[in-house]
Amino acid sequence: MFDRLIRLLAVLCVLAGPALAQDAPDADALPAMLVADAVFVEDGERLIATGNVEAFHDGVRMTAGRIVYDGTTDQLIIDGPIRIIDETGNILVATYAELDQGLQNGLLSGARMVLDQQLQVASVEARRVNGRFTQFSKVAVTSCLVCGQRKVPLWQIRASRVVHDQEERQLYFDNAQFRVLDVPIFYFPHLRLPDPTLPRARGFLFPTFTSSSLLGVGVKVPYFFPIGRHQDLTLTPYLASETRTMGFRYRRAFRSGDLTIHGALSSDTLMADPRGYLFAEGEFRVLQDYKLSFNLKGVSDDAYLNDYDISGADRLASNLSLTRVTADSFMDTSILNYQTLRDYEDNATQPRFIADYRREQRFFPSFGGEFRLGTDVHGHLRQSKRDTDGSDDDTEIDGRDVTRFNAEFSWRNRWTVASGLRVGLSTHLWADRYITEDDVTSDAEVSRAIPGVAIEFRYPLQRQGPRGGRTLLEPIVQLGWVGGERLKNPNDESTRVEFDEANLLSLSRFPAADRREHGTTVAAGLRWLHKAPGGWSAALTLGKVWRETAEPDFSLSSGLSDTASDLLIAGRFANPLGITLSARGLLDEDGLFSKAEARAGWSNTRMDLGASYLLLVTDSDEDRTQRQSEWTFDGRYQLTRNWSTSGEARYDLGDDRLDRVGLGLQYRNECIQVDLQATRNYASSTTLEPSTEFDLTVALTGFGADASGKEYRRTCSF
Repeated sequence: MFDRLIRLLAVLCVLAGPALAQDAPDADALPAMLVADAVFVEDGERLIATGNVEAFHDGVRMTAGRIVYDGTTDQLIIDGPIRIIDETGNILVATYAELDQGLQNGLLSGARMVLDQQLQVASVEARRVNGRFTQFSKVAVTSCLVCGQRKVPLWQIRASRVVHDQEERQLYFDNAQFRVLDVPIFYFPHLRLPDPTLPRARGFLFPTFTSSSLLGVGVKVPYFFPIGRHQDLTLTPYLASETRTMGFRYRRAFRSGDLTIHGALSSDTLMADPRGYLFAEGEFRVLQDYKLSFNLKGVSDDAYLNDYDISGADRLASNLSLTRVTADSFMDTSILNYQTLRDYEDNATQPRFIADYRREQRFFPSFGGEFRLGTDVHGHLRQSKRDTDGSDDDTEIDGRDVTRFNAEFSWRNRWTVASGLRVGLSTHLWADRYITEDDVTSDAEVSRAIPGVAIEFRYPLQRQGPRGGRTLLEPIVQLGWVGGERLKNPNDESTRVEFDEANLLSLSRFPAADRREHGTTVAAGLRWLHKAPGGWSAALTLGKVWRETAEPDFSLSSGLSDTASDLLIAGRFANPLGITLSARGLLDEDGLFSKAEARAGWSNTRMDLGASYLLLVTDSDEDRTQRQSEWTFDGRYQLTRNWSTSGEARYDLGDDRLDRVGLGLQYRNECIQVDLQATRNYASSTTLEPSTEFDLTVALTGFGADASGKEYRRTCSF
C-alpha cells in the first residue's frame, strides 16, 4: 500500500504542476521520497500521512498538511495548504484537492497558479481535466504584486472562467474584463493569451501609439504568425490620419544560415502614388568554408525612410557577396548596387552597378619570410552615357564606366638585431590594367608593371612597473619607394582618402587600386602604450609622412597633399570607472586641425553617456563647399529602479542649428512597461521635410518569453 502511494505521489508531482510534463510517465520508473510527521494505515484500505507532509520527485516539490489515499475508491484527498513547485519555478497552491488515481481529473479549491514566477492566476476553484487542462472558475489574472488585503493590482484580467492548456501553453478566457486599478476598461467575450513559458505564440503584440507632424495621430498594431519552429511573419498595420500603411517582417532560420525580409507599403496624403520600401538580408554557409551573404535595399522615393522614421541613410547600398577565409587565404567576390537619396545627386550619373573580386594567398617558403599573391578585379557602370550633361564638351563626365585588373606579388620578413632593434623588409611588384569607356578625358586602355620596396625600423622599449603596470614606447621609421608614374586613367574610387594609424606605413594610402603613390617616401611614427596597476590604460600615436614630390590626387583635407603631410595624432583612454576617450586628428603646419573626430563616454550600471565631435574643412575635391562641424550627444540614465530616461541630439556647428533631438522616458515594474519617445528632425534637404514624432508603447509583462519583469520584482512590507 505504501509503495503504491509513493508511485501516486510521483505522478502527482509530475502532473499536478501547471506547466509540467504533458504525458504521464511510467510511475514504476520514477523514484520519489515522502516525508511526514506520521504515516499510518486505517482499516487496511486508507493510508494517511499527516503533519508537514513533503513529497520530492525529479526536481518537483509538493508540501501539504495531510494526504489520504482511499484504496476502495482509488481517490487521493489532500488537505492544505497545498504547494507544488516544479523545476522551472512554476507554482500551484490550493487549500483542498480531490484527485483520481491517475491524477487526470479532480477538483482543487482555492487554487492559485504562478507561471514562470510572473503571471498569477487566482480562482475560487480549479478542476483538472484529462491530465492536460486546468479549468479555473471566477478568476483574476495579473503579473502585478498585490500587497495587503485591500490593495488592488495596477492591472488585472477578471474572467468567469480561464482554461490553461498545459500542452499548448495557452490561456483561454471567457467573459474577460481588463481592469486598471480595479476599474473596467475593456470587455472581451473570449480572449486567448500565451502563458509566460511559451516563447512564440500567434496573436497581437502590444500596440504603439504615434503622433507625427507629417502623418498625424495613429496606432501600430503588430500581429505575429509563427510558421513552424523555424520561421515567422509579423504584420504591422499602421493607421493614422494621413496614412494607411501595412508593414511586415518575415524571418526564417535554416540549418546553414538565416533570412530576414522586412518592408512596408503606404498610401498617404504626402504623395499621390503608393509608397514603400523593401529590405532583405541573409547569411548562409555554403560549400564548407564559403559564406554567402546579401543585403538588399530598395525604396520608392527619396523621402519615404525619413517620413516614416525608418532610417536616416542618404544612400542605400545593396550587395551580394561570397567570402572564404582560411589561415592562409582570403577570397571575396561581390556585386553591389547604390541608390542615392541625396537631392544633389542623380542615380543615372553615379556608379550604381559595381562588381568586385579579391583574392589573396599566403605562402611560407623554406628560405624564410612570407610570400603573398593578391589579385583584384573591379568594374562599375553608370546608367547615363556621354553627352547627357548638355553642351559642356564632355569635361563633366556623366557616363564613365571603368574596369580594372590588379595583381600584387610581395615578399616580406622581419628580424630582431642587436639591442632589440626590429628590422622589416618588404618587396612588391604590381601589375595593373585599366579600361575606361565614355570618358574622352582619359585613355581608353592603360597597363603597367611597377616595383616597390620598403624597409622599416622599430625600437620597442618596455618598462614593467613594480606593482604590475606596463609601459611601451616604440619609435618607428619606414623608408619606401614605388617606381613608375601616374597613368592617365580616371580617379573614380580614391576620391576620399583617410590618413590614419592603419595606413601610416603603407606604400599607397589610396583606398583603392585605381591610384598608387609613386616615388620615395619616409614615414615616421611614435607609439606609446601604458597600462596602470589601478586598471586605467592610455595610448598615443603620432605619425608624419614626407615624399619627394607632391601627389596631386590627394585632396586638401586628406592631410597628404603636400610633400610633408599633416601630423597624425590619435589617442585613447579608459579607466575602471567606465570613462572612455578616443580622438584622432590631422594637424597642419599652422597648428590647425584639417580633420578631426573625437568620442567621449561614461558608462556604469546607472548610466551610459556619450558625446562625439566631427570636423571636416572645405574641400572642392571632395564636393564639400562649406566647413562641416557637428556635435552628437546620446545617453541613458537610470533615475530610479523603475524610471529611466534617454536622449540624443545632433548640432550642426557649420549651419549653427540643431539637426536632430530626441528624448525618451521609460517606466518599468514587475507587471508593466511604458515607453515614451519624442523626436524632432530638422531636415535641410529640399526633398525632406522637418518632422516631429511621438511614440507611446504600453506593454504588460507576464505574457510571452520576451516580456519578463522578474528583475523588477518588489517585496511587500507590512
